Amino acid sequence: MSDTSPLDASARPVLDVWCELQCPDCRTALDDIRALRARYGDRLDVRLRHFPLEKHKHAFAAAQAAEEAAEQGQAWPYVEAVLARVDELDRKGESVLVDVARELGLDAEELDTALIDGRHILIVDADQAEGKAIGVTGTPTYVIDGQRLDGGKSQEGLRERIEEIVDRLLAG
Repeated sequence: MSDTSPLDASARPVLDVWCELQCPDCRTALDDIRALRARYGDRLDVRLRHFPLEKHKHAFAAAQAAEEAAEQGQAWPYVEAVLARVDELDRKGESVLVDVARELGLDAEELDTALIDGRHILIVDADQAEGKAIGVTGTPTYVIDGQRLDGGKSQEGLRERIEEIVDRLLAG
């Protein structure tokens, strides 16, 4: 999922954020992601990449729901809202995904239908396969300029490291 603008996208650095929407560490990482998006705006393409973990039984559905939210133009607001309710998603299951869509003014019925018909499964599967191929083992994991930074162990210093790389790329 990408927030691509009409600017020359090829000239912008890309930060892939391998995330799982039932992951408490990804919820913690949101502050860094928000800060990066605020600091760089359209100069940095922050892309959510899905990496649902087997230990979280609603993560795969949440990834599909996020893709449907992106189709409806609400990618990051939806991701942030679901991550804010990680505990509730764990307890209540997929109904939370539809509730979040409704609260954001999305077409909740369409989101529910997307979960049933599986229209976004291939996107989620492709992200997961690509993540495994490049060595992603947990979430959040960041990839920028060919460098993989693992946020699942600790977020400490990661935003600063990402900023160093982005600043270098933008200056270069």
